[in-house]
Amino acid sequence: MHDRSLLAEVIKVADEASEKVLYVYQSDFKVHYKDDHSPITEADMASHHIIVDGLQQLTPDIPILSEESVNAPWSERRHWQRFWLIDPIDGTKEFTSRTDEFTVNIALIEHGEPVLGVVTAPALGEAYWGAVGEGAWKRDKAGHVRALRVVVPSAEQRVLASKNHMNEETQSFIEALGPHRLVQAGSSLKFCRIAEGEADIYPRLGPTCEWDTGAAHAVLSAAGGKVQTLDGSPLRYGKEDVLNPHFVASGK
Repeated sequence: MHDRSLLAEVIKVADEASEKVLYVYQSDFKVHYKDDHSPITEADMASHHIIVDGLQQLTPDIPILSEESVNAPWSERRHWQRFWLIDPIDGTKEFTSRTDEFTVNIALIEHGEPVLGVVTAPALGEAYWGAVGEGAWKRDKAGHVRALRVVVPSAEQRVLASKNHMNEETQSFIEALGPHRLVQAGSSLKFCRIAEGEADIYPRLGPTCEWDTGAAHAVLSAAGGKVQTLDGSPLRYGKEDVLNPHFVASGK
């Protein structure tokens, strides 16, 4: 299936998951905790099942890696040249604290590169999507769709930083940039803000997993941006360890 037609179908799957997530978000939901003490709600699992079922119907030959699955062992995953990477809800802490800045994320990875991605923000009524070589778009809460393109940063760079993950290493990196202004955004929306020209750079010098970044990485790449590790190499996917190294997402 051609990327553009595949993208349209994946948007439908993400929208269906988002509708269910929003329904739970607006209810009196309960919060549970996984073995690693991270929060999980019924919305995470409902979104997971909708996305997995939708993708399996759409592309039964492409394997799926999800945060909420008992995933295939590395002995199997190491042979995957193409796979779906999903985070049913990125920003569960934002979800449980009702900040509205959580997202549903679906990415297609090919040879270690995110080539297609859909990110929805159910509580904000926004959606972002893109395919490398095709372009990137945003749908606002009124349903209007516009093309996205990163912008050349001004002398005062707009730096995305998380209030929850501001450590000394990140602070030092930001100060070394020179004149800057801090911009706040939750979850994978940080990448999307760069893609739409609302921010310039996002240093993440703390732990993330592949499913946290894949979909929004694809959107940013499709909009002309980049995500690199601290040595300047592209952030890659499909590793044995799903933890990402430290990275910097940027526009130009």
